[in-house]
Amino acid sequence: MPRYRLFACLPALLLGIALAAPALAQQPGQEFQAYEDALARGEQHANYWQYGWAGVYATTLAVNAYQASEASSRDDRYDARVGVVKSALALGGTLLDRQPHPAAYRELREGDGNIDSARRLMQSVAEEERRRRSLEARLGSLLVNTASGLLIGVGDGRSRDGAINFATGMLISELQLQTQPRQATAAVNRFQPARVSIGDLHLEGEYALMVTPNQVGVVLRY
Repeated sequence: MPRYRLFACLPALLLGIALAAPALAQQPGQEFQAYEDALARGEQHANYWQYGWAGVYATTLAVNAYQASEASSRDDRYDARVGVVKSALALGGTLLDRQPHPAAYRELREGDGNIDSARRLMQSVAEEERRRRSLEARLGSLLVNTASGLLIGVGDGRSRDGAINFATGMLISELQLQTQPRQATAAVNRFQPARVSIGDLHLEGEYALMVTPNQVGVVLRY
């Protein structure tokens, strides 16, 4: 009989949890501080990421520029000329396409401390983090590496070298994407302690705000 009563009230229980979820947020001051800390870490990570990858591409650009004229093999000189273009495009993209965290961190510190504005800012940065790992973000590197692979494989008649050039370029591009900061996503989607009471029924667990490109929701686990 008790089991029957539990299942009978399950829809009402789920509805109660759904209605109570928006009220489960932590104190505004703590939440704001958590966002500020996340963006501070994001800014540091973004600077390391940008200057680190800029250094990698600047080094490969210099090496390829040297090899383009000084390599003993004609094939190596040809590959190096292709590499110069790829490295220059990658270096320019890394320097010009800034991560959103430094600007967001400044905006948060210079704002009025409104928690709703902070939440919107964090959600926009989290969405930008996901966009930078989306399929769309990979199209540029796909086009560049495909073109370089075809230049070597078809234009220069070395299909194996062209395939290796394409695969290596895509691997490096994917590594660059995956090492980008994601502190905002972690801050928005983190689980927090939660307690829901419905009459004599008490549930303890955790909740998290889940932000996706199409919606914002609350997830409970207990």
